Amino acid sequence: MLLQEPQLTAGNTIYRSTDYRIIGRFAPSPTGALHTGSLVAAVGSYLMAKHAGGLWLLRLDDLDAQRQITGMADDIMRTLESFCLLWDGEVARQSCHTGEYGEAFEALQQAGVLYPCGCSRREIAMASSAPRQEDDCLPYPGTCRGGLKADSPIRSWRVAVPGNEICFNDLRKGRICQTLPEVSGDFAVRRGDGEYAYQLAVVVDDHLAGVTQVVRGEDLLASTPRQIYIQTVLGYQQPEYCHLPLVTGSDGAKLSKRDNLISYQLGNVRGGEARLLFAVLAFLGQNPPAGLESCSCEDLLDWGVTHFDAGRIPCEGGEIPLRRAF
Repeated sequence: MLLQEPQLTAGNTIYRSTDYRIIGRFAPSPTGALHTGSLVAAVGSYLMAKHAGGLWLLRLDDLDAQRQITGMADDIMRTLESFCLLWDGEVARQSCHTGEYGEAFEALQQAGVLYPCGCSRREIAMASSAPRQEDDCLPYPGTCRGGLKADSPIRSWRVAVPGNEICFNDLRKGRICQTLPEVSGDFAVRRGDGEYAYQLAVVVDDHLAGVTQVVRGEDLLASTPRQIYIQTVLGYQQPEYCHLPLVTGSDGAKLSKRDNLISYQLGNVRGGEARLLFAVLAFLGQNPPAGLESCSCEDLLDWGVTHFDAGRIPCEGGEIPLRRAF
């Protein structure tokens, strides 16, 4: 599958994605407003790409139409703009790439790694002895690997995974190895109704945009080996990965879609964005000097681009209460 280069302009100059060693991206889902955890992912991915002289792309992961909330795509973009997090090129949307997902699906079929599955989620949960994973994955026990039961409907299409370890080097966590049968089992890439799953879509999306660096929250770390396996089968280039510490609530739990919603809190609070951005830089271990607390978002990002050091990102996450900014 050929790369589709983003249309990137500055003045009258058009740039090609192949001109850049680092192409990062931020890929929120328009199922709710951005919270402080998603802002950390946006800032972290932006600073790492720009510090390397690269591009920073924006993609809306809007494949799951049933979970989308009207107006949230625009809300997300306005929120990013209010922090001066300006993306390069046009905004990409998963909903525009179903044809490319279909081509990748056919390539997986031709590679002989796909099979139809008739198991329901309840049946998988009852058959699985492994605990629920961080990314809400129920390890599949391989019930349909040998063929569907008689008269069983196709509920999904699954990738038959290898038994060997899949390893990669995370820029924050170091070397990560995972044996897919123990964590996910044979995972789904398309539902029975034809809708493509996240694991396939995100791999194709990053390939189409020429993404070379994926910076996102640690909650997605466990799914990375699955994506690497798809990349390997399809012959795609593997990007480098960095999984950032998670922002938690006051109870230490990961933020939900309803927690610390930024656009709802900002309102008409003057300067709230800059104070929150300063707090995010501190959360990422970048130690911004106290004199920057009164600076604009643009100045804070300029400082961050110049001084960003991935080696300073802390091992543990924690809370960033919005009340500190407002």
